[in-house]
Amino acid sequence: MNGLLHPDTRLVDAANGATLGGVDLHHRVADLAAALDREPPGTMLAAMPTTVAAVLRFLAALHASRPIALVDPRVDRERLAELADRFRPAVLCSDAEVLPGYRAGPDRRLGDYQRRTGEAGPAPHPDLALLLTTSGSTGSPKLVRLSRAAVLANAAAIGAALGLDGDEVAPTSLPLHYTFGLSVLTSHLHAGATVVVEENALTTRDFWSSMDRNQITSLAAVPYQYEMLRRLRFDPARYPRLRTLTQAGGRLNPDLVEEFHRRMAAVGGRFFVMYGQTEATARMTVLPADRLPAKLGSVGVPVPGGAITVNPGEGPETTEPGRTGEIIYRGDNVMMGYAETAADLARGDDLGGVLRTGDLGRLDDEGFLYITGRTKRIAKIFGVRVNLDDVERSLAQHGPLAAVAGPDRLVLVAEGADDDRRARIRAEAAEGLGTHSSGILVRSVDALPLTATGKPDYRALEDQC
Repeated sequence: MNGLLHPDTRLVDAANGATLGGVDLHHRVADLAAALDREPPGTMLAAMPTTVAAVLRFLAALHASRPIALVDPRVDRERLAELADRFRPAVLCSDAEVLPGYRAGPDRRLGDYQRRTGEAGPAPHPDLALLLTTSGSTGSPKLVRLSRAAVLANAAAIGAALGLDGDEVAPTSLPLHYTFGLSVLTSHLHAGATVVVEENALTTRDFWSSMDRNQITSLAAVPYQYEMLRRLRFDPARYPRLRTLTQAGGRLNPDLVEEFHRRMAAVGGRFFVMYGQTEATARMTVLPADRLPAKLGSVGVPVPGGAITVNPGEGPETTEPGRTGEIIYRGDNVMMGYAETAADLARGDDLGGVLRTGDLGRLDDEGFLYITGRTKRIAKIFGVRVNLDDVERSLAQHGPLAAVAGPDRLVLVAEGADDDRRARIRAEAAEGLGTHSSGILVRSVDALPLTATGKPDYRALEDQC
């Protein structure tokens, strides 16, 4: 893809230290793109493990102008078959057994892949470049349709907001089929930085050995990973080259934001809080590190080229300070729309750069955004509407906890809560909501179910209610 891969970018395989950059990297991508050009035309569906081979295949698809849908490498054969049936990709990259309507591909440069032999899907729209599953999807996920312009615009905007340059060295600390993890890759590729392709989890000794060995300068993580880092007593002073931490993927407890800001500031580093959605390619806002702790609780201001307004539900959209409503984002990184079938891949841009996020928030007098909840994260107790995100925030001192709507009550699910703790949570919630405790049920679980991106799996919890 013209403009995404900077001439100076390098990929480092953490497993063996092999480095690929400059002309050699561009030649490898171009060679794989030429191999893809010899395959039947149409969309590619690819499992996206954290390997150099998978990264090169992704870049080759973009270079060849072949839309690529990225999925979790742990996807089972049944789910893969269902996706292939719905979206009819011309090329399917996976180590799964060959599916009906496909045969094994002959070009080993592309790895394990299958070539479609059955009826091809409609020709995809010429602007379509990337397809990602919606965050936390279960059942039959929709795909987010992203254009080449959106991918490039977001990579450039993130690079500008974070000040990325050729001196940066970032590991793949998040899954690459996940929009935040993929945006770390694309923004660093665009900036001419080094990306260390690291398969090991952030909690492993091998990951931190790689941090030392590769002189990592920045690290991206989601809230549950920051919880783990605190438990591991993470000290940035042990990693002299590490100067930047970034966080997105859900709300991080303000106490942790302040703590990690303080830890990084003590060693001359930076801590960035960000907000994004797959539907906007990745990140929409960034809180400048130097505005902490003054703007604690905010997710910052729009990335370059983006704009935020609030729709209060009555009257026009506004940027008036203090007005709460649905967050509306505008920018070149907004998706073209969703896809549920192969026919949707041929559609053009449905949204015109305007995204209704489904999140509730407000702006302050400097244009900094504060997220207050979700439009659909609402329960009713005795006829009174309750914002479930507000409930979770008010009970954060009780540890990991999720609030969901049961058939006729509010259900609070807490990790490792004994009878006394459950009673305290119930009483405190009832008092805070001004309602009778009979409308609140508190359950205990050993561990909250999480989505692949580390967020509470509310759908799984609701199914248990």
